[in-house]
Amino acid sequence: MSGPGRTGGAEPVSGPGRADGHGPLLAQLQLTDSAFPSGLYTLSHGLEASAASGPEEIAAVVADLLRHSAGPGDATALAQAHRAVRRDDWAAVAAVDRRLHAVKLNRELRRASVRTGRQVLETAAVVFGGPELETLAALVRQGAALGNHAVVVGVVYAGQEVPADDAVVGDLFAFALSCTTAAVRLGRIDFRQAQAVLRGLAPVIEEAARAALARESPGDIGGTVPLADVLSAVHERAPARLFTT
Repeated sequence: MSGPGRTGGAEPVSGPGRADGHGPLLAQLQLTDSAFPSGLYTLSHGLEASAASGPEEIAAVVADLLRHSAGPGDATALAQAHRAVRRDDWAAVAAVDRRLHAVKLNRELRRASVRTGRQVLETAAVVFGGPELETLAALVRQGAALGNHAVVVGVVYAGQEVPADDAVVGDLFAFALSCTTAAVRLGRIDFRQAQAVLRGLAPVIEEAARAALARESPGDIGGTVPLADVLSAVHERAPARLFTT
């Protein structure tokens, strides 16, 4: 008998919980796809206010952000939120979310993190569903959590049974992709250079992922790139902007 969402009574390919299926991988590919409406396309991660231009300079900036900001901050929070969900510790999820919000020094970065996080939360509730997203949405409504992007993504990944290490690597790749895409839109590099930069960042992504996965408590969430923070402050007050960060 055919059910909702099925065609011709065909059974779905193995679901997320099946060891012989590709559900977790497919969920990760969908979530990291630039077409997923997360709002990351509105972020330049400080590149708009930067003078960095050319593949070498862009690669250096993004590598610094991966090692000293996105890695110890968002990726670490994602890993800890993922683990907390797997052990059904929602107080820990909320604590990770609050800590991540607190260590983002610039107002526009905090706002962007929550805005994109809630966008993912609303979209993922429709696309993936599940009790994990329902619980997180309730925490956000109650004010116990803010819904920062990395934490929301960590909860989605945990609910879809994407392994924590894959989740962290995937999210750091999505961050690097967001940066290189922004650089193309700003005219700093062309699309082929962007792909070369992205490929060259692979070892940095793996390095940042290993470090993020090794951090175990909310107190380990942090990191900053002073120049990027200064550029973000400048960008926030710019009279005209293409990106929100």
